[in-house]
Amino acid sequence: MNHLIEFLQQDDPSKSDLFDHLKCSAEEARILQSVMRRYVEGSEETPIVELLAETDAEAPYAHLLHLPKIRNLFELGWLVQSGFHAIRFADLSMLEMLHTTVGPSAALLRLLEKGDLDLALPEITPYTDHLEYLQDQFLRIDLYTKMGGPRQHHGPTAGVNRLQSRLGLLEKRIEERVAVTKEPIVVEEFFKEKGLDAKERIIFLALLKEEYAGGEGNLRDMNTLIDIVSYDEYDRFRNRALLEEGAKLVSEEIIDYDEMLNPFGGITRSFFINEEILHDIIHPQKKKKSTRLKLGQLVKEQELFELIDPKTSLEDVVLHPRTREVLDALLKQMDKRVARRLKEWGVKSRARGIDARIIFYGPPGTGKTMTALSLARSLKRQVLSFDCSKILSMYVGESEKNVRKIFDTFRDLAEKSRSEPVLLLNEADQFLGSRSSGSGGSADKMHNQMQNIFLEQIERFEGVLIATTNLIENLDTAFSRRFNYKIAFKKPDRRQREELWRRMLPKDAPYEEGFDVEALAGYALTGGQIDLVVQNTAYRVAVKESPLFTVEDFIAEIEKELGGSFESDSRTMGFLNV
Repeated sequence: MNHLIEFLQQDDPSKSDLFDHLKCSAEEARILQSVMRRYVEGSEETPIVELLAETDAEAPYAHLLHLPKIRNLFELGWLVQSGFHAIRFADLSMLEMLHTTVGPSAALLRLLEKGDLDLALPEITPYTDHLEYLQDQFLRIDLYTKMGGPRQHHGPTAGVNRLQSRLGLLEKRIEERVAVTKEPIVVEEFFKEKGLDAKERIIFLALLKEEYAGGEGNLRDMNTLIDIVSYDEYDRFRNRALLEEGAKLVSEEIIDYDEMLNPFGGITRSFFINEEILHDIIHPQKKKKSTRLKLGQLVKEQELFELIDPKTSLEDVVLHPRTREVLDALLKQMDKRVARRLKEWGVKSRARGIDARIIFYGPPGTGKTMTALSLARSLKRQVLSFDCSKILSMYVGESEKNVRKIFDTFRDLAEKSRSEPVLLLNEADQFLGSRSSGSGGSADKMHNQMQNIFLEQIERFEGVLIATTNLIENLDTAFSRRFNYKIAFKKPDRRQREELWRRMLPKDAPYEEGFDVEALAGYALTGGQIDLVVQNTAYRVAVKESPLFTVEDFIAEIEKELGGSFESDSRTMGFLNV
């Protein structure tokens, strides 16, 4: 310790035996002397503003002119940042540095202890492969994770500062080893290609670590990811934007997420790396056996299915409280973590996929189709929709073959696109009704055969299937057993009708004074009928010389609807908050 004591005792540190090793000015050496005096007295970190206050500055605020000296000492490797490391010290502006804390680097401590810098620095060796590189990066993520919670709730502590010092050394070491590695490192090349910043890289590496660990940890959780790249509560609030829709990682499909309801009624997100990107990183030498094709392009080449990208969420649908309760429970059970547990228990055969066969039943216009689309959006899935009323309009004798074709085509599209769309079977009444005893004619036999094939395909189906039907009383018991979720859609009560009217009425239209929505809610309409009445009333009002929406205009259209004039048009897709 003689070198350290000699350095601290000097009135002029430029006269110290170690000054030539420091490669800095006399004023910069005096700053290091102040840092080390605090260090040996028990302070691992020193606010930069305190160091500047000790400099010779006669004029007010002249101490700010010494900020470049602090930066130079950091660049020389004698000081390390004691705050948040995801933003490099070198990237901070001068004024941002002012309230940052610093401490002595490991190199400075070794120099002052041993008096010989060369013996303190181990040899920098290149990475032999990407796994060795990832080992260092995953250790780095461990340090960020350990610092995240304590740093958020208690601020910098001695324990956090020690972790921060280890992190600084590790990050510098990774940077140096990457610099001398001649072979390209796939993760580093990916970061450069995508132009990811420091925080985006940390999030990506945390998710990659989770994949290598088997995927059962908590690094997928949105709040955990935000914690490890945030220094305080304000930083946490600002960093949420890194994982929202429109953020680079999400919009460029580098990462994706699943949503699920938490016990408090909110929605949590669980993030994961895009499958193709993950394959390229985990198996850099292997080419994928198949090329992923866009589902939209594949759908254009066939005639059975309509591809739908859901735009509405479950919050846009007005439902009976009991129906919403069942849907919320369904969402919780369809989480991927639940699927993995069921696989481990031997309850289901595959761990990654979500399996659910669902019937939505109820009167027309109660929102069955719209709810199916909204549920698909919560699962971040596209929808392949088939109108079951078409099946019997196909050539007689081919119906049985066409039933198989529905499911074969669906599986083919899902496999080629390497996606998991939701299969939506609209108006599936004829498939689900009770089978005849067999004493009927050829039409009955054909219908029974078609249903048997449908039953067989339902039994084999893997993924999410939703069938909608207006009638449930005549449901064949064999089908009832195959569907693990049967959800009723009832006609809305008065309170729900009032909410539907308020959502569907044109927001920017002119209304008569004292316009009474409650008067309209008194009529027993479904959501689909309300949607139709609003549209028809808008056309009625738009042709007037002085257009003004009145309760009488709406009542006139309601009476037409209830009178059956528009019965054939009342089967709308659902209702949405526009």
